[in-house]
Amino acid sequence: MYELTIVTGFSSAHNLRGYEGACERLHGHNWKVEVHVEVEQLDHIDMGVDFKRLKAEAARVVGYLDHRYLNELPPFDRLNTTAENIARYIFDELSLALNDGNVRVRKVRVWESENASAAYRE
Repeated sequence: MYELTIVTGFSSAHNLRGYEGACERLHGHNWKVEVHVEVEQLDHIDMGVDFKRLKAEAARVVGYLDHRYLNELPPFDRLNTTAENIARYIFDELSLALNDGNVRVRKVRVWESENASAAYRE
């Protein structure tokens, strides 16, 4: 089994519903996103999956979130915009695009700051 990782990011604003503290107010983050995929077999040129493809799919998914107020975007118009839910959203979207029997999204980690992150994996 091989594991490949790419890192991307996006900037957005949000506020946490039902939270008692500063994060209930509108604020922003420069989110860092790690995408980890696993691959069982290498292709004819000994590549698991082209990094170019991973980066393009990740850019498409985070592009939807970039420079937006997350609380207005589906599914975050009904889900709280926690780092946990954002990691799960990115994981699910990338899984739809990449999982093909050989390639599988293994984990997505979302950093809201240098010191705080949340990850989702199945």
